[in-house]
Amino acid sequence: MWSSSAVARNIAVLLTISYNSLLQLARGSAVVKSGVSNYSFPDDFIFGVGTSAFQTEGGWNEGGKGESMWDTFLHEHPTFTVDHSNGDVAADSYHHYMEDIELIKKLGVQSYRMSISWPRILPNGTDNNINQEGVKYYRRILEELVKANITPVVTLFHWDMPTPFMNLGGWTNAKVIDYFEDYARVAFNLYGDLVKMWLTLNEPHESCLSGYGNTGLVPALNSHGLGIYLCIHNSLLAHARVYRMYEKEFKPDQKGKVSIVLESVWTEPKDPNKQEDVEAAENYLQMHLGIFAHPIFSEEGNYPRVVREKVNNMSRLQGYSRSRLPYFTDEEVTALRGSADFYALNHYTSVSVSPSAMEFYWKVPSYYHDTGVRMEGDPFWARPGAIWQFLYPPGFRKLLNWLQNNYKILKEIAIIVAENGFIDFGGIEDYDRVDFYNDYLYQLLLAIHEDGCNVKGYFAWSLMDDIEWRDGYTHKFGLYSVDFNSPNRTRTPKLSSYNYANIVRTRRIDFDYIKRPEDLNTTALKGL
Repeated sequence: MWSSSAVARNIAVLLTISYNSLLQLARGSAVVKSGVSNYSFPDDFIFGVGTSAFQTEGGWNEGGKGESMWDTFLHEHPTFTVDHSNGDVAADSYHHYMEDIELIKKLGVQSYRMSISWPRILPNGTDNNINQEGVKYYRRILEELVKANITPVVTLFHWDMPTPFMNLGGWTNAKVIDYFEDYARVAFNLYGDLVKMWLTLNEPHESCLSGYGNTGLVPALNSHGLGIYLCIHNSLLAHARVYRMYEKEFKPDQKGKVSIVLESVWTEPKDPNKQEDVEAAENYLQMHLGIFAHPIFSEEGNYPRVVREKVNNMSRLQGYSRSRLPYFTDEEVTALRGSADFYALNHYTSVSVSPSAMEFYWKVPSYYHDTGVRMEGDPFWARPGAIWQFLYPPGFRKLLNWLQNNYKILKEIAIIVAENGFIDFGGIEDYDRVDFYNDYLYQLLLAIHEDGCNVKGYFAWSLMDDIEWRDGYTHKFGLYSVDFNSPNRTRTPKLSSYNYANIVRTRRIDFDYIKRPEDLNTTALKGL
């Protein structure tokens, strides 16, 4: 995502500044936080934790399951992941789901976000062949969650499309919308008595950009500037189709809620005193987030004007006879507008932005070229884990405010943070992850109490270490460590799991609950 020169410069700076010093700067304060937060999370605020089917289940060919596009692609291209791994076993939640539910209970959270593997219940992707063993598997999980007073939040599509539809072009093929609607109807019929919060698609921006616009994710079509916009367009239409179907056929009896999961970085102007940098930050947010959020959450609907103008103008300059971004019909605009009962947000990082006519890694045509924004990390933002994740906690608060200010409906319907988490490379004593959750949740408290943001829930990502898509098992997100070398996939709590459980239990942030050895000379785990 970043230019090589920016990466080199930032690494050089990071090597000369201590992590704690960077963390203070990222917090926006020269004083390290200590003690307990003055603000607390409201009584009706929902805490949760999440996983997805492909990343944790394993059992790829067990119990009548069909192949997902990730199964097929990684078997055919074993070097696609950085460690040449696949999801055949993953964390083996297919066999250890009861153990996982116990882990969730230990955290004390009220809710668990999970996904259904489309090909586990529909092996061919189509509803003429329902796999009863797969149906029973998810039924058991959902019943056990409800029995444990844990509310399930279920994602229908977390990137594991059935292979037959990948072979048809995936989300570039509008016919897949029909099959997704059929699948959703099956799921609502099977589990609607237990599930009252549904999510249609997870992070369509990322899956469309990296899976269709380049080769970062499966199906790796690399249809930059063309396939990416077909994917975006059809993903939105698929969401609207399923939302309206649920609204008409199921909501009157099941009383559930439906939304879509939209992820976004926060864009900070490289120089806030330069109008062109301020405009670049806004333009990127509209191209990244607004392209999905505006059709659903704005009063007027449709794509944001700046998005339509950018792609139309660039398409014309490139000699195309029509825009590379498809148009919605009036009926489709109406179906999309208001097609969410809450706003589900994923957030992981911030970027510093400025305008650019061309960067060396851009292709023509492409989404990046259409956007015209150079992205890099601020050298004073900490980056202790993955190279792409810059820690700027105030960016989380700013993003929540941006949403609240841009979409009036968010005064009426809640924002739920569906994913927020920290990457490292392993280890039980994950002090950086402890700091991450403390700092980001503190910014969330400020957004609620000082800014009036209507945020009603937060899901930590993730419950346990998993297969992180193309990064394989090299990157760790989990509150619980998983030993992928053990046949039992042994789970072990990390320090962050104790810290998160304490936040959930007390509904406050205690910055001193877990201290670094250099701060205390010995690790203090109060009340564990």
